[in-house]
Amino acid sequence: IQPPIMRALTTKKERAIRMRSLRPVSTTEKLIFALVVTVLVILLVPAASALIGMLMLGNFLRECGVTERLSKAAQNEIINVVTIFLGTSVGITMTGERFLQLETLKILALGIVAFSISTASGLLMAKLMNLVSKEKINPLIGSAGVSAVPMAARVSQVEGQKADPGNFLLMHAMGPNVAGVIGTAIVAGYFIARLGG
Repeated sequence: IQPPIMRALTTKKERAIRMRSLRPVSTTEKLIFALVVTVLVILLVPAASALIGMLMLGNFLRECGVTERLSKAAQNEIINVVTIFLGTSVGITMTGERFLQLETLKILALGIVAFSISTASGLLMAKLMNLVSKEKINPLIGSAGVSAVPMAARVSQVEGQKADPGNFLLMHAMGPNVAGVIGTAIVAGYFIARLGG
């Protein structure tokens, strides 16, 4: 879905923009980020606090340096078991008569439209930022601001390297990619609380 939109809305010169290397982020900054995001979500969007809290707990476990065994378990065994159970439980409920309906096709079409609009919006926002900023931003990283981790960032990397084989955008694209995940989790938590109960 993304590559044709990326090529349609950017020039080869824009796709070839090189961005300077990122500075190393300290462990303290990573821990403070997790805490600040959690507190802000609890205060501003309490309905999404459970979802974001668990996401930030995982980051905190990994970065704090004193819970290595828990961090590795969460990254490997626990996530694998949860993925299997989630996939199985959703798969069991997807019977043919429930899944193959017009409503399902409408939802899939709406998802494709939303994904396309998000991609285009990210590209256009990055181009707008280039008009006002001194340091140029490759517009392809804007298209990574959807919550398809890490594929959206990889697509930005691949398209950037097609324009300039020495261009490395992956780490730059992961920033908007993770921001997309956080934003999506906040909105999903809000919708679940408002529409689910």
